[in-house]
Amino acid sequence: MWCKFFVVLVIFQVAYAKHGFGPTDQDWGHVAVRSEAYIFWWLHYTTANVTKYTDRPLIIWLQGGPGGSSTGYGNFVELGPLDLDLQPRNTSWVQWANILFVDNPVGTGFSYVENNEKLTRNNTEIANDFLVFWREFLEKIPDFKKVPTYIFCESYGGKMTAEIALVIDQARKSGKIETNLKGVALGDSWISPVDSILGYAPYLFSLGQIDKRGYNNIMKVANQIKADLDRGDAPSASELWDTVDEKIFENTYGVDMYNILTKIQGESKGNRKVRIGLSLKDDDDDTLDNIMNNKVGPALGLSQHWTSENSDVFNALFADFMNPVTTIVERLLNETDITVAVYNGQLDLIVETPGTYKWVEDLHFKDKSLWEAASRSGFAVNGYYEGYRKKHGKFSFYWVDRAGHMVPKDNPSAMYYILNDVTNNFEV
Repeated sequence: MWCKFFVVLVIFQVAYAKHGFGPTDQDWGHVAVRSEAYIFWWLHYTTANVTKYTDRPLIIWLQGGPGGSSTGYGNFVELGPLDLDLQPRNTSWVQWANILFVDNPVGTGFSYVENNEKLTRNNTEIANDFLVFWREFLEKIPDFKKVPTYIFCESYGGKMTAEIALVIDQARKSGKIETNLKGVALGDSWISPVDSILGYAPYLFSLGQIDKRGYNNIMKVANQIKADLDRGDAPSASELWDTVDEKIFENTYGVDMYNILTKIQGESKGNRKVRIGLSLKDDDDDTLDNIMNNKVGPALGLSQHWTSENSDVFNALFADFMNPVTTIVERLLNETDITVAVYNGQLDLIVETPGTYKWVEDLHFKDKSLWEAASRSGFAVNGYYEGYRKKHGKFSFYWVDRAGHMVPKDNPSAMYYILNDVTNNFEV
């Protein structure tokens, strides 16, 4: 009897698994979320020493951009089972949980549209598409309907995640979907763009990256962006985004927006130092492009061309780019049982920690006073402090040391602590 039962469990464990690309059991596919609009997903089943994969939670990873690919960048650069050299990553999240990479919104990565008119134009459209995807995914692999699920994300992915979680919770309460979404973790997230932008000059000045003239040059544009948003002109504020980026470039000679400690190649010209090249494109982009289009695509039987950062997706969302979603975060805290975690790397500039903490301070939610009164404590991993935590009830904030915009890549030890804390030691 025991042997027969064991066989059933093993079959259950691999029932949906396929051999894809890399060492894990996997599944993947496209979901038609609307006519001529398709979302691609790629699931890596956990490699944890468990009887079945449902003994560990499911973590969804959403990249930023908008238009950045989770299946590419998030997977191979940050947290997937293989790194860019296609070597096993010993800090991959798959060793603790099931990891689902989603190329979101449509048009991103291996996701695609047959007509650019089908691209999403705002955050609500993105969330509604994701709900359709999520319902279809759970019908394909129904074992995950009851498994604790968390959405971890980065950058613009945080803006998308907040509304996605709210829409899923509303659908769950109305009986339109069966799912066990437990929490979201918003990493270096574009939740309140104006707070990030207003923090650029003070942050750079405190680091010695700019002088008073540079401070004034950057703040002038930042205040113009705030004025545009105050009068409800988000498209105009978005137009000025490039200008504030240019002012930072001019006055810092090209500080890396994603990690201020990254060395920038330059050459001296008289008393002036200039950066070589204007692009902030990652040096590893060509390697990633080769992996995704020449290795992953064929291995998964995909005919779509993969793109790392789809400018069409960004342009379609341009008018909505600068709009905040702080009210959505408040609704998550006030109207749902979903836990909300916010984490930020101390070396990030594009979404710098002071700006993130500013919008958190301005939130209105139940038990806000109790969260404010909670102690801020340091957290250590393997005997070394990696950051700080302030937590009460369903809301927590993590300051992450030695990390920029991409926390899983820059400080995987701190990221493990946050993963463990948010999921309650990967409890199911």
